[in-house]
Amino acid sequence: MEYIGYFASILIGVALGLIGGGGSILTVPVLVYLFAVEPVLATAYSLFIVGLTSAVGTVGYFKKGLVNIKTAIVFGIPSIIAVFTTRAYIVPAIPKEIFSTGSFTLTKDLFLMLLFAVIMVIASYTMIKKDKKNTIEETGEQKFNYPLILIEGAIVGIITGLVGAGGGFLIIPALVILSKLPMKEAVGTSLVIIAAKSLIGFFGEGGESIIDWKFLFIISAFAIIGIFIGTAISKKIDGNKLKPAFGWFVLVMGIYIITKELFLK
Repeated sequence: MEYIGYFASILIGVALGLIGGGGSILTVPVLVYLFAVEPVLATAYSLFIVGLTSAVGTVGYFKKGLVNIKTAIVFGIPSIIAVFTTRAYIVPAIPKEIFSTGSFTLTKDLFLMLLFAVIMVIASYTMIKKDKKNTIEETGEQKFNYPLILIEGAIVGIITGLVGAGGGFLIIPALVILSKLPMKEAVGTSLVIIAAKSLIGFFGEGGESIIDWKFLFIISAFAIIGIFIGTAISKKIDGNKLKPAFGWFVLVMGIYIITKELFLK
């Protein structure tokens, strides 16, 4: 099972490099189901893996001038504050057993996995649907919708802190629509935001679990290999054409997690 997990870790990076967002949604299921990592710890590990992989992925975008620093700061600051606060205070405050009714008990682990599955279903919809706005190349002076950007940045940060996903499926459309960035620049800027908030969120961890650094760096290394592969493939294949197919895969995974956690245990 470990070898399958290592292969899946490469696919996380491939997806990030190829479609720019949504790849990190695979990280927690890979850690939980293929490496038997506890869900709460898996969300923390995911932050580190996604953050480090995204940071490596930003190098190529910086070289091409496809990172908008001003946008990254405006969107990133509320997101970073939210993810740090969530990991440091909110996640540790969630009780081990949230509530019980009859033979059913909603535990912290179950709650996080179900929340993650719901996020996967939402993410799959954003990848499957055809959004003409995402293909429009905006020109002219950039204008910020500050209230919406700040609110969405904070929401994405909270989601990232809770479930460990980078949130690229939410960030990229927001940057295109709210910040009027061209698609390729939105992808590069999104990776910078994901890298910063994920790594800061990880180091804001409340100290609930002992970190296996060796394991963490091994999985991160495979994911980084994947992002180089994905970036290389993206030069020959338009990642946007593959996004709907990946979206269907994420939808199936989300439904599988809900079914497994509620009915197959």
